[in-house]
Order: sequence, then structure tokens, then C-alpha cells
Amino acid sequence: MHAAASRYTQLIKAKAQSLGFDFCGVAKADFLDDEAPRLETWLKNGMHGQMNYMANHFDKRLDPRLLVDDAKSVLTVLLNYYPDQTLPQEDDDYKLSKYAYGEDYHFVIKDKLKSLLAYIHEEIGEVGGRAFVDSAPVMDKAWAKRGGLGWVGKHTNLINRTMGSFFFIGELILDLELEPDGPITDYCGTCTRCIDACPTDAIVGPYVVDGSKCISYFTIELKEAIPDDVRGQFDNWIFGCDICQDVCPWNRFARPNQTAAFQPHPALTTFSKSDWEEITDDVFREIFRRSAVKRTKLEGLKRNIAFSQPFPAA
Repeated sequence: MHAAASRYTQLIKAKAQSLGFDFCGVAKADFLDDEAPRLETWLKNGMHGQMNYMANHFDKRLDPRLLVDDAKSVLTVLLNYYPDQTLPQEDDDYKLSKYAYGEDYHFVIKDKLKSLLAYIHEEIGEVGGRAFVDSAPVMDKAWAKRGGLGWVGKHTNLINRTMGSFFFIGELILDLELEPDGPITDYCGTCTRCIDACPTDAIVGPYVVDGSKCISYFTIELKEAIPDDVRGQFDNWIFGCDICQDVCPWNRFARPNQTAAFQPHPALTTFSKSDWEEITDDVFREIFRRSAVKRTKLEGLKRNIAFSQPFPAA
């Protein structure tokens, strides 16, 4: 079986690369014993805020065998989303997280993973498996770490030693035995740049982020009014936030992505501050038709724009 596992692993990794994935790693489908107490404490301390879905399916989050019958392997892929150019061009313009520049990654990665699964069926045979992209209780960074694709940094994002942290993560959980990759060393060392740079002090300690204090949480997940005590701290971020990644020394290795779907809508590259402030429903629908920004809806985006100004918009 070991020779077959090795051969299948090489086949699948080669196909993943040809589909455009930047990295592919394998871990044994097992209980995430290291993550269990950490997740429990994080939830108990209310660090998920109003992200109630994080508290659901606790057992499934920690054991992939509860998601796919007789699961043996978790295959994790990384897809780079670092852009050619950072938007906006002017310092005082409104800012979107880089992951939201282009098409919604859920669709892009899911399509590639489905192609990979179809290839596995063609080349290997009857293999049970499911593709996951943020769509189920899967701890993607934990599996990427176990699959040797990087380490989880002090900002709790996955860092890859050759390309930094601007990646989307997806998984295939399979009932096929593959050759696992071992985890790699944590290379954060004594660096605390991400902790020091967070304007809302959301990184409450190394490797612990209070999600309910994060700018991404306030601008995407929170559905009600943003609390006044964080006004003036958003540095013009109106959808997500990249501060902790932008200051990370490992991102000096980030290279522009090769995925056409992640190119920003042409109109977005010339969007001025006044364009954002005067955005209409038609413009919003056109520019963000296939974008993750749709999650916040126009109403949410307008709330974020108004909130990022020094005083409430009239």
C-alpha cells in the first residue's frame, strides 16, 4: 500500500500544480488534538463575537472523519492572491482587503478542486471525497500546517516560507491513503510586527486573535452598528484589513498571482474617494457582481465608509 500511496500522492500533486495551485500538501485525517483546547478556550472567551457559526459543529471542526466517511487523508492546496498592484493609489483613499480585489475565491477554488477530484476518479478509481473552501467546519490553517505548507504566524494566518501569507486555502478530504508531509518549523522568532501594528489590538497575544476586535470582523461579519469606541482606528479600511500581513517580513517574498479571475474589475483600479462615497446600487452590482464584497451588501459598505470618517457622515 505504501508504494501506491506514494505514487497516488505524486500524481495528485502534479495535477494540482497543473490546475494552477501554488502548493499542495497532505496530512493524515486525524483528530486535531492540539487545536481542540485552543478552540474551546477561544469560543469560551467570546472571541468569535457574533460569528455564531464558529461555535457550531465543534466535533466536526476537529475531526475530518465526521465530514467524510472513513477519511484517511486531508489534501490542502494554496492559491496565491497577491495582486500586481495595491489599490488604492492615494494614501487617504478607502481600502479593500487584497483578497477581495477579484472574483470570489470560493467559486474559483471550488471549481479547481472539483477538477482535481474528477481527475482522482479517472486516474485512481472509486475514491470518496469532498471539496471544502470555507464552506464547512474545516480548520483550514491547521490542516495546511499539518500538511507542511507553512506555519501559523502570531497573527494566526498561515505563512509560507517562499511566498508569504497572501493565500487562499482549500481542501479535499479523501478516503484514500496518501503519503503525508510533515509539519515545518515556526519561523516567526521574536518578531512582533503584526501584534504592534494592529490598530484595534485584536492580536491579544502571540497566536491569539480576538476576532470580535478585528477590523475584518467589524467591516464584514458584524451586521449591526460598529461600536463607537473603535472609531478613528480603521485607517480607511472599508472591507477587511491587511495590516498584519502587510507588515510581516515574510511577505517581502510575495509574488503577483497568476489567476486571471483575481484581477480587479477595471473600474476599481481608478475608483476615487468620492466614487466610493457616491456609489450607487447599479455601480455596486456591476463592480462586485462576482466579488466577496457582496457579502457586506451596499448598505454595509456605506456603513463602513461612513464609520471610517472622523465623524458620522451627515
